This record gives sequence, structure tokens and C-alpha cells, in this order.
Amino acid sequence: MSMTRRNFLFTAAAAPAIVATPAPVFASQTNEKPFQGTYRFSVGDATVTALLDGFLDAAPAMIPGFDETGVSAALEKSQQKLYPGGVRIPVNAFLVEVGERRVLIDAGTSSLLGETLGDLTKALNAINVRADTIDMVALTHIHPDHSGGLIDANGQAVFANAQVAVGQTEYGFWHDDAIMASVPESSRGFFQIARNTVAPYADRMILHSNEQDILPGLTSLPLPGHTPGHAGYLLQTGNDQLLFWGDLVHMTALQFDNPSLTIAFDTDATQTVDTRLSMFDRASADNLLVTGAHLDFPGLGKVRKSANGYAYQPAPWQYGT
Repeated sequence: MSMTRRNFLFTAAAAPAIVATPAPVFASQTNEKPFQGTYRFSVGDATVTALLDGFLDAAPAMIPGFDETGVSAALEKSQQKLYPGGVRIPVNAFLVEVGERRVLIDAGTSSLLGETLGDLTKALNAINVRADTIDMVALTHIHPDHSGGLIDANGQAVFANAQVAVGQTEYGFWHDDAIMASVPESSRGFFQIARNTVAPYADRMILHSNEQDILPGLTSLPLPGHTPGHAGYLLQTGNDQLLFWGDLVHMTALQFDNPSLTIAFDTDATQTVDTRLSMFDRASADNLLVTGAHLDFPGLGKVRKSANGYAYQPAPWQYGT
């Protein structure tokens, strides 16, 4: 699916109708090839599994100052290409298993954004993890490709026994009637999606602020810009750390070489870039292992300083985890 602001907002406007439709048939379910959307690895005492929800194509109109020649060259350098629909990016979620607890970082898209997405449940099934065994879903923010999988086709909770953690600022933004009334009517469905997806969890929400431990060893980290309350989560187990940075980067092949490059859904482009540069510096200086919702699957690597600024170094594959 090629994602433009127009069709993204159109989908958002249709959100109340979507939750009343029958359960979708995901694109991958009709694919004859075996499902390949999981990768399990260790971080200290924790086991983390990258889960591929699918992909979307960010249309050129989504990328301010889009230069087809420059973008194509950058993609080619990363052994990628520009698709007819734009820059292809994955949508990832992550399962963290530590001790007796299972925490899902983001919840995928379900049926909200087209047939190339919505495979999170299938990915969980592939590793024999039932939705009712998830203890917490920690949202980086409440965009549909992160929170859509919280509810089923009838608007009911998919994760029957899970708490949902999200930033206080993020939750407040999407539930502010005055802000919703101030945006163009075509954008208000976006707010309705956010409200619909978290509504079944209203009595089990954890609203965090600043750097706050939401569980032992898992700390929220404010990363504002993409949305007002966008946040990451830092997993610390023993001497090992892993930063889940949400949507700090959308296009792996482009935004490390050019950190000032934004995408249309960055609410505050200037703050997005400031936050990105700050986290690139921190990740590089602290030798942090990082992962994100749109880093090339399985989205695990490190940030390095380069002659031109920064570079992404994918982590080596862990065998037999």
C-alpha cells in the first residue's frame, strides 16, 4: 500500500466503520510462502522477538523536499530501491519476555491501513504466544500502525489480560476535545482511531511521564516530536540495554545520512529532528543497542558516527536463541 497523507486521513475518517466490519483476511494469509516475520534474540536475561506486522510505501509527497535522484541513490547504496508507491518501510512490534512477564512494544495495525499490514497476530502465532498471555502493551504513541492491533473487528480488546502503557502527554493529546475540534474535519477520524483503540483498556491504563519505570528493568523515555507524547522504552537487564525508539527513524537508508529529513506525519518537524539528533548522540556515545518500528526488519543495530554525521550498523544475527 502506498501511504499518502490523503489516504491515511481517509482511512482514519473511516475508523468507526472499520471496527464494525468482519475480521479481515490479511495479505500474508493468502501468500503461499511460509511466514517469515519473526526474529528472536537475547538481551541479557530477556528474550526479545521482533514481529513484522507488514509494510507500507511512503509516497514521495510524504517526504518534504523529495529528490527522486538523491533518494534512489541512497536506497541503492543500502541495496534497496524506490518502489512505484514510494519508499518501502516495515512496521515492526516487539515482544519482551523477562522472568514471568510478557510485554509487547506496540501492537501493529490490524485492518486499519491496508492489505500489506496486519500480520502481528500471525507473527505471535508463529512463536506460539497467545494474545491472552500478554501482560502489558507499551505504546510508543497512538498512531494506527502502533495501536490498531489493540482491538478486534468489533472494537473489543485483543489482549484480554494486558495493561496498556502510554505517555500521559500522548494520551491527553488524542483525548483533548478542543484540539480535535481545532484540526481540519478530515483529520478528526485520526483522533477517533486513537480513542477507539485504547478505549477497551480504560480501566487498566498506565500513563507515564518523564523517565519512569513502568516495570522493573523497563523505563519510559520521552522522545517528542513525531507526536507530542511520543516515547521510547529502555530495557535494562544486567549489563545489557536495548532502546526501543518507536518512530524516531522511518527510513533506515535515508535518515541516518540525513537526520534532518522528516516525514509528513511528524507533528513538529523541528522537534523531531532535535530529538533524533540527541538520541543519535546518546546511542553512539553509550554504544546502545537500538531498535524501532520502522528500522529495516528485524530492526536491531547500533548508531555510529560517520564522516557525514551518522550511520546505522545492523547487529549480527544471533543463532539458536
